Amino acid sequence: MSLLKAKLASQVPDLKDRVRNLGKNYGSKVISEVSVEQVLGGMRGIKSLICDTSEVGLDYGLVIRGIPILELTDKLPEDVLWLMLTGSLPTEEESKDLQREINERMEVPEYIWNILKAFPKDAHPMSLLSALVTALGYESKFKREYDKGLKKDLYWEYTLEDSLDLIAKMPVIASAIYRTRFGKGDIIKPKKDLDWGANYAYMLGVEGNMDEWYKLMRMYMVVHCDHESGNVSAFTSHVVGSALSDVYYSLAAGLNGLAGPLHGLANQECLKFVLETLEKFGKVPSDEELKAFAKERLDKGLVIPGYGHAVLRVTDPRFTASVEWGKKVIPNDDRFVMVEKLFNIVPDLLIEQGKAKDPWPNVDAATGALLYHYGIKEFEYYTVIFSVSRALGICSQLILSRAMGEPITRPKSVTMDWLEKTVTK
Repeated sequence: MSLLKAKLASQVPDLKDRVRNLGKNYGSKVISEVSVEQVLGGMRGIKSLICDTSEVGLDYGLVIRGIPILELTDKLPEDVLWLMLTGSLPTEEESKDLQREINERMEVPEYIWNILKAFPKDAHPMSLLSALVTALGYESKFKREYDKGLKKDLYWEYTLEDSLDLIAKMPVIASAIYRTRFGKGDIIKPKKDLDWGANYAYMLGVEGNMDEWYKLMRMYMVVHCDHESGNVSAFTSHVVGSALSDVYYSLAAGLNGLAGPLHGLANQECLKFVLETLEKFGKVPSDEELKAFAKERLDKGLVIPGYGHAVLRVTDPRFTASVEWGKKVIPNDDRFVMVEKLFNIVPDLLIEQGKAKDPWPNVDAATGALLYHYGIKEFEYYTVIFSVSRALGICSQLILSRAMGEPITRPKSVTMDWLEKTVTK
């Protein structure tokens, strides 16, 4: 038994006891009220999900198992996966054991490459990723054991097995999509002596300062790994998984949500705005020029991509991590200089005009400029990189959900007639 599986096995009984005791002793206690505004506004703020892997505070941002994300940016993604699942960071022995286990699961079946080759040359990278993850479901150990008659107490174990298999293969598949879709040459196989994040960076085939590139990819994988369970991709995966669909089906469903313009496409929209602004001025504009341009844009009712967040009321700490990295490594890159200038100008303008409850930037305002600097210039691919990272959190949530024995998700819907009659009584 792997060290991770052994650690989880020791924790699952207590987790089940907590669920059982809460239901038995406090099952009828009300923890949230629902307003008409929330029903009409996408269920925003309704407390109705369990997510132990992470939380997002209005005034402090992303916290992974009690540890602020800014304290984790120098950790390996595998270590943060361990943290999300167990509640503590791994020892050196545990970390190496998990790296070894993931590296041993990276082999991708040949039929996946045949499917990839069969797609149209101009297919969207997210369509490719979703299809290949779904196709990998043929390998599901959970489904195979469930069909034999799997006991409920073992659901989490085979969900863990599928999750580790899928997490291991995600960067292999994602890098192959990049190289195939954008004509970068042959698929690059992973190296057994590299960690998960560095392997992804290596397989993309980027040339240049590889030490920097590896560090950036590790950090990117960490800061994007999870963001509670109410966002579109995590929630969709949770709902699908609650029907006992395997991890492959569940993650693929979430990735289809991540591909939506309001969720996972923000980083490319932010970078597109930066590049268009540089092209407009033919240089990095002065502060005065940029302020006038941004104000004119806001006066026309347009947005500044990357500014304003659906949840946070402070600067996204993941943005802070990206900016601090950029200051140390690529301070003179024009695109990064623009990111810094926008940060110094846009929030004050938004406050002056009262156009946003939260005028501060989210992570997407910075990450695109970092990827672009190292040669990943194909905007359509950025959401795939996001997806590889987010697989860590989504899979962790699914494993813990099975360990807790959560039931199928089935909220009650109402008609507009019922809503109108109820609120006007």
